[in-house]
Amino acid sequence: MGIFENICQTLTRALGLSALSPWGESTPQQPLPMDIAPAPAVHFPSEAHLPRLKVPKRENDVIYSEDYVYSNAQTEPGPIFHPPNASPGFNCDYSRMKGWSHSADSGARTNWLSHSADDDFPYGGTYDIHTNWGKYAPTGIVRKYTLTVDEHPINADGFKRRDGGKAFNNQYPGPWIEACWGDTLEITIINNLDYNGTTIHWHGARMLNEFENDGVNGVTQCPIAPGDQHTYKFRVTQYGTAWYHSHYSLQYPDGLAGPMTFHGPSSADYDEAIEPFMFSDWSHNSAFEDYWYEKIKGSPNMSTNILNGRGYFNCTKAGLPASDCAEPPPIYTKVFQRGRKYLLRLINSSTATHFIFSIDKHILQVVASDFVPIEPYYADSVLVAIGQRYDVIVEARPSNDLLPVEDQNYWIRTVVAHDCGTLDQPNPEIGIIRYMAESTKTPTSKQYEFNTHCNDEPLASLVPVVRKNIESREHPVNSLKPNEGDNYAIGIQDYTNPKPGEPHGPHGDMYYWDMLEAPMWADFANPTINFIQNKSHIWSPDSAVVYEDYKKGSWIYVVITMNDSLAKKAHKKEIYIDEAHPLHLHGHDFAILAQTPDDFKESHLWDGTFNYDNPPRRDTALVQAGGYLAIAFELDNPGVWIFHCHIAWHASSGLGYEIIERENDIKLVPGVTAERERLCKNWKKWHSDPNNWWDAHEFQEDSGV
Repeated sequence: MGIFENICQTLTRALGLSALSPWGESTPQQPLPMDIAPAPAVHFPSEAHLPRLKVPKRENDVIYSEDYVYSNAQTEPGPIFHPPNASPGFNCDYSRMKGWSHSADSGARTNWLSHSADDDFPYGGTYDIHTNWGKYAPTGIVRKYTLTVDEHPINADGFKRRDGGKAFNNQYPGPWIEACWGDTLEITIINNLDYNGTTIHWHGARMLNEFENDGVNGVTQCPIAPGDQHTYKFRVTQYGTAWYHSHYSLQYPDGLAGPMTFHGPSSADYDEAIEPFMFSDWSHNSAFEDYWYEKIKGSPNMSTNILNGRGYFNCTKAGLPASDCAEPPPIYTKVFQRGRKYLLRLINSSTATHFIFSIDKHILQVVASDFVPIEPYYADSVLVAIGQRYDVIVEARPSNDLLPVEDQNYWIRTVVAHDCGTLDQPNPEIGIIRYMAESTKTPTSKQYEFNTHCNDEPLASLVPVVRKNIESREHPVNSLKPNEGDNYAIGIQDYTNPKPGEPHGPHGDMYYWDMLEAPMWADFANPTINFIQNKSHIWSPDSAVVYEDYKKGSWIYVVITMNDSLAKKAHKKEIYIDEAHPLHLHGHDFAILAQTPDDFKESHLWDGTFNYDNPPRRDTALVQAGGYLAIAFELDNPGVWIFHCHIAWHASSGLGYEIIERENDIKLVPGVTAERERLCKNWKKWHSDPNNWWDAHEFQEDSGV
């Protein structure tokens, strides 16, 4: 076998595959012969040749196919089809789009829907990978889901958790939620928990003009009280990979998370797709229990890592009694057919760990970051920070293809990035790819030699297919000066063990993470949305509110650093730690202007450090340890949004702030407002009885988000 291995490795190097790691400084990425460039197309809609609108659209609203006035010539219903990357029995239904047809078969995955030339579209048209999905979308159907939230025992790695866990529909991860580009989702949440409210966030979904459905307690709604239910409704204006999770305190690390896919085109071709790869760290304690450790001593270790709810913990090695352990779930296994291309959807739903994903002897073609399709590039691994998603295509041609098929078994790996997570028992070999279904052999494949630095994928690789330049360039409408502009420092306020005469912490004597002058602390019973457009309301420091009231379409720049500020120096409590933080913005994809380990200087706006020409766009990005992250987002989605760290311990300690965007342009929907008032009334009634509390002395122990 060693001879075969050597021959294969020699052939690999001859083809240039050995230099494909994005981490190699001396060997830059190289395009492979099978690289697929997006095919030219007549993109729908062509601005110069559109049917007229039935009614004028709101500024920055998405235009759907149903918004146009068509001739009576088209009578043929639009297509109903099984998308290439969907679960069995799932179909996209565009029957309302008369005259349109499905055009995304194998070999043409960059397409989605097409329309032949006629009186309505003289030049024809397509919804495809080049369509500006921020402005246009097809018309699908309404899809309804129901998720119950229960206490439920979860055996993720062979250890019996004392608290059991929390789950959607009694399964972990939660059910796979699917929709097609242009659909409307209606998802009903039923809360069966004993001591917790809940709210559910649809991570990455733009929620255009629908911010009330963003699912953040204390911000857009009151929690759903135990015994109550609530339905979220929103339009699917994007396509790609996402996930949903509880945004109530620390519920998602305890199991309230699941995958979500919005079906649409891809920037490269593939034959079939695999169900989402949702990987995470895992703890044997409830996150609510671990948080006590975080408040006083710092981040606790997680126990191990899992893939789609499956992992392995060696109880004997840990010295645990047999009564604490159970049979672990079987390792995740997938069978590949040689020569086929598989679409993989990667999701990091961790509490505190960033992972590097790879498959031994296979190359990844990366085609999307978060919800943004990108120009394809090749790599042997991809770092996926907490909250991030990547779509990758893997061709079933391992570099040791000459081995007997029964020996072609390869590890799927999730490796902890350096200084970005600590596991008691890390198990990088978290799944298996086989080429013979009957094989039961343990893989002997070796891991690629990639850099494990805790950095996002290189910005130069994340090139959006739909181009968008930052027109304001070095002249943003807002200031980036420290202490007066959108320039914020991540730090810790240390209120542990105060000496006599020293101030106590705002919510107890513990560590607090913050970006502004105080940690963000949600008020469950009085969400921010209740006070917008109320000029007499005075925000407490805990609200951590920032107004962005510039004119519509303006680009707001934000710089997040780990440097001291004059205001924070005055507290004499601030500690700065060189640690990478995954920052997630609700309601927007943001452009990454700069992401560097250096200190920020105002000259970076004009000296070439900031990239204004089609920079990478996504909704979650790392601020590097000791450096800064500069982002820009367009004020095109009025509402209340939060910008926060997605390390669960940090968010619970206050690391985030609220953005009230174009307050005077926020339009509240009467029916949604009535439902929000009902939720708050029920929440206040439930909360008013201390018998409903887990701890009769203290109900809200953390920031709430």
